[in-house]
Amino acid sequence: MNNRILFLWIHVCNYNRMKKIALFLLLFGCHQAWAQPEIKPYGALPSAAQLKWQQLEYYMFIHFGPNTFTDKEWGHGDEDPKVFNPTELDARQWARTAKLAGMKGIIITAKHHDGFCLWPSAYSKHTVRESAWKNGKGDVLAELSAACKEYGLLFGVYLSPWDRNHPAYGTPDYNQVFANQLKEVHTKYGDVFEQWFDGANGEGPNGKKQVYDWDLFHKTVLQYHPNVIFFSDAGPGCRWIGNENGFAGVTNWSTLNRKDFAPGMHGIQDILNKGQEDGVDWVPGEADVSIRPGWFYSAATDDKVKTLPWLLDIYYASVGRNANLLLNVPVDRRGRIHKNDSLRLMEFRKALDADFKSNLAVKARISATNTRQNSMLTSAVYLADGNPNTYWATGEGQLQGSFTLSFVKPVTFNRLELQEFIALGQRVKAFTVSVQEGKEWREIAKETTIGYKRILRLPNTTTQSIRVDILDAKASPVISEVKVFKAPDRLADPVIKRSKDGMVSITCPSADPEIFYTLDGSEPTTRSARYTGTAFSFPQSGTVKAKAFIEEGRKSGATVTAAFDLAPSGWKALKTSSGDGEKAIDGDFQSSWQNQGGSYPHEIQVDMGKTISINGFSYTPRKNGGIIYTYAFYLSQDGQQWGEPVAKGSFANILNNPVKQTVKLVKPASARYFRLVAIAPADEKDSRAAAAEIGVF
Repeated sequence: MNNRILFLWIHVCNYNRMKKIALFLLLFGCHQAWAQPEIKPYGALPSAAQLKWQQLEYYMFIHFGPNTFTDKEWGHGDEDPKVFNPTELDARQWARTAKLAGMKGIIITAKHHDGFCLWPSAYSKHTVRESAWKNGKGDVLAELSAACKEYGLLFGVYLSPWDRNHPAYGTPDYNQVFANQLKEVHTKYGDVFEQWFDGANGEGPNGKKQVYDWDLFHKTVLQYHPNVIFFSDAGPGCRWIGNENGFAGVTNWSTLNRKDFAPGMHGIQDILNKGQEDGVDWVPGEADVSIRPGWFYSAATDDKVKTLPWLLDIYYASVGRNANLLLNVPVDRRGRIHKNDSLRLMEFRKALDADFKSNLAVKARISATNTRQNSMLTSAVYLADGNPNTYWATGEGQLQGSFTLSFVKPVTFNRLELQEFIALGQRVKAFTVSVQEGKEWREIAKETTIGYKRILRLPNTTTQSIRVDILDAKASPVISEVKVFKAPDRLADPVIKRSKDGMVSITCPSADPEIFYTLDGSEPTTRSARYTGTAFSFPQSGTVKAKAFIEEGRKSGATVTAAFDLAPSGWKALKTSSGDGEKAIDGDFQSSWQNQGGSYPHEIQVDMGKTISINGFSYTPRKNGGIIYTYAFYLSQDGQQWGEPVAKGSFANILNNPVKQTVKLVKPASARYFRLVAIAPADEKDSRAAAAEIGVF
């Protein structure tokens, strides 16, 4: 190449490069998220704020308030505000923990259903001002917003519209009260990236439910933070993922028909979990889940922090399925994140760093079919350039295409990550992943949606070529990134089960681990009892802990805890409103009692076969219907005379978080018979009553 030709070639390359950069900068500055004009946008599109929100991926939820000190999930609003008195509150510790965990922000329960405000609101008498903390001079929101700013985190707030304390709740005046509180929060504490709403709506002090003025609430917030992301069942910024276990749908569209939904609607969980393929609004999913069984701190759950494998399952089922992960880490009574939660978060960060340490795709030669022609901005080489704003795309109207990663030497991988260029819309409906074995291709995964990010966990696979086939799409597929990783192999969690007669068995999916267990609540070590594969008797109420070890005890997995009620050996269901009551006391959480519906109340009576001293009872709901909300629990010596209930109340948040509920009696009582009366359902449209298990301890 002579000097003149070389000069012209360099000049053209630089010109094209600068032209491309200029185009990106021009489009980036537009009000709508940037999109390259050569490809027509398809369907609903994210705003610039929603694009930035999606890129956060993972951030912290903090539940903190009077419930922290009363061991309740939903306070009644009648608690003395002086009960709120953290002795060592340190918002900087919260922010530091979140930062070290790899989180990008913190959302705090500024006001929960009990109406208690973590700031000295001028529109309530149930606030930190009336608490014992700092003699009423404290302001949690001020401390947290400052800590977030110091550590480079975004600051978000949850304000429940339900207020079980405020006297105006249930009257026309309350909506303005709530709007005034929103104004306080959004004008005093700096930028707010997400305003978290739910549709919780119960009776207030005057016995009436509130008709919420959502337009007023939204307008109030947008006046001060026009780019805020609103969370609710209907968005508009992002939507609830339909459960509180952190799992998005395997198929997950970021689109929804918002007009068909409203905060607090029942019976829409499955739709929210998957989104709507042809939804006209861009409302991506946010998966909220707690690191503990409950949302607020309880000392009783210090040994029940989710294990590392469990958290990894959640991550791959949320961030790995086109949703953001909002992980709740409740603050304890000191006002600090408990060491068990903090240590687990650090383990989680370390594990994620290891899983995504080395992107093997950067070493591959990438080729593609059906690539859009005569396009300077579209190429297969952009798939592994680490830039989410470049992409490969098929020709206009071509709904299928494929790209292949070829390696000089065979590679072993078990993770594959894909991203669509969602600024132009979500498009892919179906795709497969195949690997080359000799001259043949073997399919190892067949999936549906991609969206902002899709991460597949695959078996360890060794190959020299990986192919991704887009089988179907709403419009020409536009893929921005493909990444390939080899994540370390890890020990799986042991699984502890107990039969109706009290025989405990422990299994572990990992190959050939040694399992050690304890029955006294202590941490299992290699000096603890070794599980030999034969079930052992544990009919009493109590705790079994197990841990798997390999390499002669040098490596271990997580400690798994199983809390058992009394084994229901010899129990009989004497009476139910209908249905097979034996399935509620068979020790099997996969079976369940369910009556045939009809008007409430419903009930089940059980003969335990002998007199037992009872401290409390438990109710494990059937997750797919018939969930009981309001209950009364009775005891009897003869099964005839029941007297007054020994416990009555409601299972807080059980519809959204259908986990085992434990109710402790005010004082122990002896009885041979118990009776659970279902007074009201969790879902007003569901007339059934059901239980996976009912137990006593």
